[in-house]
Amino acid sequence: MTKTMTGSATAPFPTPARSVAHMLQERVRVAPNSSAFMRRTQTGWTTISWQNFNEQVVHIAAGLIGLGLKNEERVAIASMTRYEWVAADLGILTAGGAVTTVYAQTEPDDVAYILNDSETKFVFAENEEQLTKLRNRKHQIPNVQKVIVFEGRGDGDWVISLDELEEMGRQQLRSTPRLVSDRIETIKSENLATLMYTSGTTGRPKGVVLLHSNWAFEGATIETLGFLRSDDVQMLWLPLAHSFGSVLLAAQLQIGFTTAVDGQVDRLVENLSFVKPTFMGAVPRIFEKIYAKVTGDVEHEGGAKAKIFNWALNVGVNAAKAKRIQGIEPDRATKAQLAIANKLVFSKLQKRMGGRIRFFVSGAAALSTDVAWFFEAAGLTILEGYGLTETSAATTLNRPHSVGIGTVGEIFNGMEIKLDTDGEILIKGPGVMKGYHNLPEETAKCFTSDGWFRTGDIGEIDEQGRVKITDRKKDLVKTSNGKFVALSFIESKYKGITKIASNMIAQAINKPFVAALVAVDADSLKAFADQRKLEGSYSSLLRDKAVTDQIAGEIDQLNRTLNPWEQIKEFRVLPTDLAIESGELTPSMKVKRDAVGKRYQSLIEEMYANK
Repeated sequence: MTKTMTGSATAPFPTPARSVAHMLQERVRVAPNSSAFMRRTQTGWTTISWQNFNEQVVHIAAGLIGLGLKNEERVAIASMTRYEWVAADLGILTAGGAVTTVYAQTEPDDVAYILNDSETKFVFAENEEQLTKLRNRKHQIPNVQKVIVFEGRGDGDWVISLDELEEMGRQQLRSTPRLVSDRIETIKSENLATLMYTSGTTGRPKGVVLLHSNWAFEGATIETLGFLRSDDVQMLWLPLAHSFGSVLLAAQLQIGFTTAVDGQVDRLVENLSFVKPTFMGAVPRIFEKIYAKVTGDVEHEGGAKAKIFNWALNVGVNAAKAKRIQGIEPDRATKAQLAIANKLVFSKLQKRMGGRIRFFVSGAAALSTDVAWFFEAAGLTILEGYGLTETSAATTLNRPHSVGIGTVGEIFNGMEIKLDTDGEILIKGPGVMKGYHNLPEETAKCFTSDGWFRTGDIGEIDEQGRVKITDRKKDLVKTSNGKFVALSFIESKYKGITKIASNMIAQAINKPFVAALVAVDADSLKAFADQRKLEGSYSSLLRDKAVTDQIAGEIDQLNRTLNPWEQIKEFRVLPTDLAIESGELTPSMKVKRDAVGKRYQSLIEEMYANK
């Protein structure tokens, strides 16, 4: 028997805008002088109002129309997350065009494939690195008529600068003042808005067809949640080539909060201190690294500091669990203990995060419950959510008043979710994609006969209507002994234990037991070595007994929490960390299990030899 959950039918639901362009125009009408974006420059941060942002967007749109862009024709953006991406994205949509997303890390061959598959006419390229990819394959991308660079100058022919495009737009508007406003009125809700190419854990990228109606719905349904406000400040660093980053822009257009934009992850802590955001979206790896560093530093220091920290963490976690699981508010004595714990321990972490965080939002992969409880104890609630590119990112989310750690929260208003007979999560509603571009057979496979989207995730729905993801359907594997093992579950639990690893890649399919490959994070390894006065390169440190003993001890600790058939009997440490550039991680930091398995096949075979 399947269980179906439907978003609230009684929640006040604003009528979704006709298009993303209309969302922007309405935001400018309502709050022209309010802060829209904070932009990092060489001299610091500058703030841009909705009115000024819209002026730039209109100039970009007019420039694109002047180049010949027609409705639903594709314009790609190949860049890291930065303010110019946002302006270009909205400029394309305001001109009636559609955005083709290209991660900055995408390999040149895949860039050419995406541009050809999408029939892209124009490309916004971030810098010389992205431009070189295009120039070296110019003969392979005949549809690309012009490249617009965010950094650098044009060449007087195929390449122009963003400034030149905007000047072209201004000239167009001088002769035809209603050029852009007339174009906006031709955009329909069913028009293509984004061809979002999933990085994918296997095979070629697939273009997910997302319409203006998808993004407008997401903005409207997020507004009904009621906990994002126009006076909020968001720190946005997530890739805008990913649906997680894009849906946060849709929410901003609907609600009107300020967004500080800088995709440089190495500047994140510095940016948090300056921007002082009230919320931020992030992938679990960010929270895992903070957790591992804090707990690792305390464990190494030991003594009184460790005792105080462990006491504070125990007080915080117990109080958080009493509140979140049992609905029990802290009594006077517990409140006094929490105040001391906050002053001595947690306030320092809160300050590092900017000092004003109301909550974080986590998505794109599973969040370790140990990590989640740590942040909850520290007064830095993480709202874990769930969705896919194919559902415009946001489908379920924990609410601040009813956080269910270990779940991905309740379904959004206007959407439906149910479990198939095998436990697979099925989704229906206005957030679901139209299909995969140029892939009718793939599209047909991912929908049931009555129109439910197959997520490929196995899950449960609790009595409060909160969804719990138990595994990817393809990661629930059977050992040669006939036992089913959820690989993702094991890997996620390990992330709440390890102080130095970035990822565990568990193995079990048709094998007699579970084994694992362990990838070590370079920064965490360096900190571990410095604390113990170990010297050597990354490679030599991996062979150091202190490091291998640390990993072995962590796996022993993990095994004590697992069923006998789930326990890891053998492991090997990988010679390098997994990386996007080497094809082992997607740009959203998901492990490409097949790619890792292929590269390290000999290590896997070694673990099972003579067993």
